[in-house]
Amino acid sequence: MTSQAIHPLDAALALTPTAAAGVFTGHTTPDYWNMVGPYGGITAATLLQAVLQHPDLLGEPLSLTVNYAAAVTEGPLTLQVQPIRTNRSTQHWSVLLLQPDAQGQEQVVSSASAVTAVRRSTWGVSDAPMPAVPAPAEVAAVPVPENFPVQWIKRYEMRPITGSIPEQWNDQGDSSLSQLWVRDRPQRALGFAALAGLADVFFPRVWLRRARRVPIGTVSMTVYFHAGSAELAAVGSGYLLGQARAQEFRNGFFDQSAQLWSEAGQMLASTHQIVYYKE
Repeated sequence: MTSQAIHPLDAALALTPTAAAGVFTGHTTPDYWNMVGPYGGITAATLLQAVLQHPDLLGEPLSLTVNYAAAVTEGPLTLQVQPIRTNRSTQHWSVLLLQPDAQGQEQVVSSASAVTAVRRSTWGVSDAPMPAVPAPAEVAAVPVPENFPVQWIKRYEMRPITGSIPEQWNDQGDSSLSQLWVRDRPQRALGFAALAGLADVFFPRVWLRRARRVPIGTVSMTVYFHAGSAELAAVGSGYLLGQARAQEFRNGFFDQSAQLWSEAGQMLASTHQIVYYKE
């Protein structure tokens, strides 16, 4: 990518304001395509980007919850963004992502709620310190063949430490824990929307725990942003350490809890999601 070329993430997040207040249009891009639709992380990033572009924005992202109501299809997107309550230091948002159905009628395919806030300097402590792991340079990157059909994986440089994709699908998995270094590919300065996308970078925990590849789909994901823009700017295009594990697999759904730290050991975000899986 040349210095003049737009980064794939910026192209995917390009939104155009319309004459209607709080309404933006966009379009899916092939760069973040998954097996049957866009990567869930790029959908979350797009919903957050709509909040970040709203002229009435107060503060910076504190939390984002995305509900994946239906599959996003290739084509145009409409985002409806509304601040539903603004307080002195927090602001609450509702976001809808719509696409036309077969009859041309716009239908909700994803919805989100977000909270932005004005951060103030206070006492703080980290009760979940970054685990001791090898440095990024000591961990090999996962090579992705150019003809690999899942495109979004090519948008991230991943250096797995533990809990990689099973080498054998033999129903003999014994842990759902994964740790990896990750960053955008090509390298890109970290921002809130990019961080929201990275929160969904982990492959399904049920694949690791069972060592069986089964159909899955994220139902709902929440991201909590613990860092402000200054801390993200300090990360630049550096690696993030991601750690993810599940807690319960039952009746066709499992959860996932994950954390993302900077190389300096600062937790930038934590995230939780509930995922459907098929036996």
